[in-house]
Amino acid sequence: MRRKLKNIMILVMVLISGFLSACNFNGNEPYQMKSFTFTNQHGQDFGVEDLKGKVWIADFIFTSCETVCPPMTANMAALQKKLKSEDIPVEFVSISVDPSVDTPEKLREFMKKFTEDDSNWNMLTGYSQQEIEKFAREEFQTLIQKPESSDQVIHGTNFYLINQNGEIINDYSFTLGDDFKEIIADVKKQTKL
Repeated sequence: MRRKLKNIMILVMVLISGFLSACNFNGNEPYQMKSFTFTNQHGQDFGVEDLKGKVWIADFIFTSCETVCPPMTANMAALQKKLKSEDIPVEFVSISVDPSVDTPEKLREFMKKFTEDDSNWNMLTGYSQQEIEKFAREEFQTLIQKPESSDQVIHGTNFYLINQNGEIINDYSFTLGDDFKEIIADVKKQTKL
C-alpha cells in the first residue's frame, strides 16, 4: 500500500510539474519579487537584500526527496560549474519545501553530495510549511503540498531566472539535463544589462 501511494504521488508530482511548466514567465511582464529573509545552510540570514543587483537562479528542493531533487540539484551544480567556467556572475538559491525537516545542517550535508562550492549558492529554510507553500504560490506561481500521509513533498521542478531588480524573467525545466544553452543565453543577457 505504501509503495502504491508513493507511485501515485510521483505520478501526481510529474503531472503537476508539467502543468506548472506550461505557466512560465517567458513572454509575460517580469514579476517583481517581494522581500524575504530566510536562513541559509550556515544558519545565517539570507534574502532579497543579499541578492540586490545580482542575477540569480532559484529552485525548490528537499533533502529527503526520493525522486526529482537529487537530479535537480546535480543539474544545478553542473550549471553552477559551467557558469563559473565562463566567468558569468550568478547566484544560486535552493529553497527547501520541507522546512520542519531541513535544518541548515541537513541542507549543508545535502549540498556536499553535489558540490563543495557554496560561495555563490545558498540553500534556504527557516519558515513554516504554510509560509513556504504561500511564498511559492504567490512569488513563483508554483505549487507545494506536503501530504499528511507521506514524508515526500509535492513541488514544482523548474529553475527560475531572476534579474538584478528581483524580477522573475523566465523558468526552465530541470529535465534539460546538461543542455543549458537557453538558460545560459538568458543569464548572459541579464548580466550585460
